[in-house]
Amino acid sequence: MSAATAAAAPLVSATDIVQEYLQPDGKMLRVLDGVSLAFERPSINMLLGPSGCGKSTLLRMLGGVRPWNVTTPTSGAVQIDGQPCTGPHPDTVMVFQSYANRPDLTVRENVLYPFRFAEWRRRVPAAEAAQRVDAMLDEVGLADKRDLYPSQLSGGQNQRVALARSLVLRPRVLLMDEPFGALDAQTRTAMQTLLIKLHAAHPCVVVFVTHDVTEALLVGDRVTVLSTQPARIIDDFAIGEPKPRTQGWLSGDHARSLHERVVAHLRASGARGNVRVSV
Repeated sequence: MSAATAAAAPLVSATDIVQEYLQPDGKMLRVLDGVSLAFERPSINMLLGPSGCGKSTLLRMLGGVRPWNVTTPTSGAVQIDGQPCTGPHPDTVMVFQSYANRPDLTVRENVLYPFRFAEWRRRVPAAEAAQRVDAMLDEVGLADKRDLYPSQLSGGQNQRVALARSLVLRPRVLLMDEPFGALDAQTRTAMQTLLIKLHAAHPCVVVFVTHDVTEALLVGDRVTVLSTQPARIIDDFAIGEPKPRTQGWLSGDHARSLHERVVAHLRASGARGNVRVSV
């Protein structure tokens, strides 16, 4: 591939993705069916669909996470910078709903933890890593909690630790798998606002899985809607409204029309009772 071609390639792309799994009865279960997406510039991209439709499967694929003994994808291709992504990529970081914070490490030690690995020790000198961690703790509002342990934190604070640990690496691609799904409504809103603020300070491609229509409209620059299994793209649109978006905007005609459009698509695809509206 020429340098010009590589430069023109999307940062992250998935082309004609099909994913099938062999079932105990010998039949193949198709989870994803011909999904194509491309993300070219720093933005927050919401991957919206009913629970269990295959959103997380696609997200992990974009990050090069491959289950053992399964061909992933069954067909199609994932590329980063125009190159095949067949395993974990150093420019891609994932955030999960479960936090994944080490209970035996303090807040600061958890955020510093990735720099223990050889790849990041090679990339970032120890002094710079320490500076990044301290600055990031300030940004997520945890500087005064740096010496506490995860068991001493609230759910929202633990998710801030997980977000800080990801962003301190300055990833080009941040993949988020329903990261705020277990939080109460007030904390969830605060985390959405924090994500928007952090993304403005540290631009990257964010792909954010949710089944909450309101969350998608409040946070996303782009919303891609998937059907029930086998998942196909049934809508894909940009939202130009500046962020943070207000409840007034959310109650206005444009947001309401987008909401009705998404819900209509999901209902037409067979989704029943497994998408959420948080306000």
